[in-house]
Amino acid sequence: MALFSDGFVSCMQDLTAQDSQLDDVASVEGISTTIKLALAYDQLSMELTALIARNTIATSSLTTMTPPITLGNIVVTPPLRLWHTARTLDLFYGDAFFDQLNDRYRAKQAQFQALARWAYQKLLQIGLGIATTPIPRPPMPTLTAVPGALPDGTYYVTAAWVGANGEIGAAAGPDAIATTTSTFTVTPGPAPSVAAGWNVYVGVSVDTMVQQNSTPLPVNTVWTQPLGLISSGTAPGTGQQPNYYMPFAQTLQRG
Repeated sequence: MALFSDGFVSCMQDLTAQDSQLDDVASVEGISTTIKLALAYDQLSMELTALIARNTIATSSLTTMTPPITLGNIVVTPPLRLWHTARTLDLFYGDAFFDQLNDRYRAKQAQFQALARWAYQKLLQIGLGIATTPIPRPPMPTLTAVPGALPDGTYYVTAAWVGANGEIGAAAGPDAIATTTSTFTVTPGPAPSVAAGWNVYVGVSVDTMVQQNSTPLPVNTVWTQPLGLISSGTAPGTGQQPNYYMPFAQTLQRG
């Protein structure tokens, strides 16, 4: 699971899973779903910060955690993803209604406000998923063509940081490189302090990327793709599982 601070809570696919007409409405009304996703993320950031600050029922082992819990520790669990999805759709249809005063859009907004409240209550019941040593999602690695004899073609590449305890963070967004009588190198971005190494994943399509290194690479290592492409194995992951769940008192909010 990704971290909340990775910035990838929900996406267009999550939105259209809840509302199959969203693309058409966005086109007709000229509303950016990308902007609404970002606005909903900002709102949830403030609300989650407030939730953590006023939490009074966690056990002493949680409340004395060092360093203190921040948004960077929060894992995107299913109720958190659904809350963000529903809040985004609430904002989207609120914009559509106030622009056109169309009762159908008002009904849609009410539907997603109710879903947001439900998801929020489930989040409180289950608790926030917390990673004690969060491993952030890296930026896209840098791909560079170098002399070599990798079969000509287009290769898709991503990378992920590996923590000292063996946990693997969410993989970066994939990038692609075309080779012609060459191979390529993969250079990760600056490593976070929690990273003990990194993994590289390569495939001939986004869906076929698998890990190429047998053990985590040192953080300052540049990977040169060998002539033989490993085509089966471990695919890029979505990130860490929570180490525990932080409980909260049940409170109501508008969704």
